[in-house]
Amino acid sequence: MLFCSTRNKEMNVPSAHAILNGLADDGGLYIPHTMPEISIEEIGKMADYDYHKTAETVLKDFLPDYTAEELAEYVKNAYGIQFDTDEVAPLIKVKDNMYSLELWHGPTCAFKDFALQMLPQLLPAAARKCGEDKTVAILVATSGDTGKAALEGFADVNGTKICVFYPHGGTSDIQRYQMVTQTGNNVNVFAVKGNFDDTQNGVKAIFTDAEMADELAENRIMLSSANSINWGRLAPQIVYYYWAYSRLVKNNVIKTGDKVDFCVPTGNFGNILAGYMAKKSGLPINKLVCASNENNVLTEFLETGVYDRNRTFHLTTSPSMDILISSNLERLLFMLTDDETVKNWMKQLKENGKYNIGEDILNKLHEEGFIGFCCDDNDTAETIKRIYNETGYLCDTHTAVGVNVAEQYKISQSEDFPMVVVSTASPFKFAPAILSALDEENSGDDFEKLANLENAVNKKAPAPLAELKNKTPRFEKVIEKDDMRSEVLNWLKGR
Repeated sequence: MLFCSTRNKEMNVPSAHAILNGLADDGGLYIPHTMPEISIEEIGKMADYDYHKTAETVLKDFLPDYTAEELAEYVKNAYGIQFDTDEVAPLIKVKDNMYSLELWHGPTCAFKDFALQMLPQLLPAAARKCGEDKTVAILVATSGDTGKAALEGFADVNGTKICVFYPHGGTSDIQRYQMVTQTGNNVNVFAVKGNFDDTQNGVKAIFTDAEMADELAENRIMLSSANSINWGRLAPQIVYYYWAYSRLVKNNVIKTGDKVDFCVPTGNFGNILAGYMAKKSGLPINKLVCASNENNVLTEFLETGVYDRNRTFHLTTSPSMDILISSNLERLLFMLTDDETVKNWMKQLKENGKYNIGEDILNKLHEEGFIGFCCDDNDTAETIKRIYNETGYLCDTHTAVGVNVAEQYKISQSEDFPMVVVSTASPFKFAPAILSALDEENSGDDFEKLANLENAVNKKAPAPLAELKNKTPRFEKVIEKDDMRSEVLNWLKGR
């Protein structure tokens, strides 16, 4: 399997190159020329697999430069004792024909752990396979969860450095504290005055800065990414769609070959794109329901075919979805069109803040199973309270958006396939919002609120969150978005 850029279909590079470099030189995203195929027979066998064997089976087709022995070792390292359940990703029944795929039992209590415990295994190996002996400097823009998961994964990994940028005031306090207390001699964290799109654009600009690349090369440093623009981030996420399906088969909810729906809370479009790649490689998925919060640029896009980021930016109770430029959408559009068309749309987005894919491509999107709905903060809070009172299941603010949207979708349909809501974070990461939704005591600092939530729902917070209060902040610098380049250079060159 070889990879091209979404802006140059003539490019041919191996998966190790795609993972090591993160972003193509032309600013495009790496994507396979052809999608692997996993047979329905193999999918049927997965009902008897644990998560590790499922991951090995799926990843061998999406990461062909790595041997079976390497993948087995990396999977074992990535999904081991740092997860608080042997299942790794439990599938929990919420109510009739609706299930929650809990992806937050890892070390940072968010779904990004599934990719960012694996990427630190894949990236150093990719450097060796490509004959690269430079220090790999990883730059990350985060709306909340990616930053901590990347820092945790790459802390003190030999041959790497990692720098994370997050929007100042744009994360939950727990998310921020997770990042600024990170240990490790090779890590750095900056708050950026602006929103997530500002940090993401700043990182992309650094990647395509030829002068900076030359300056870093003189110091034996190369750049890479741990955002979902990196293929090494996206591939591990494909696995848990196969895993969720196999649990439904194992539990006799469906038979192998039956279709299911997935509802995915998403902002940068990477999580739901992984579901689409699972579908294109053989998984029987009916609909991929895109769940957005008040920053509903994707909902509008899936309804009209117009992507328009020229709108009010909302800070919501589901901050990891507070995004107006969904980078991974570029990969999907390439799969439905071609590189020149995508290049033109991305140029329009950069210059005018919008583009229109037209009716034909919009119809293709719908034929491929994409549909979108959104949910504001009031409905998010109502969903948290109602689902908890009716079922005892506690959603975080992002999962609640997913549940609400899944309910909207089911009302609009005559068919009733099993629905899996992709649960992206522990509710304890967003204790203040959960307490407010449940009409519980919401005073004190964030750690007092964490304790209040434990008492309110009679459950213990995950250890990685409960232990934060004993840690000391290390990174408290706030910078202008125009200073990201100089700060990275100074840090990498030891100035």
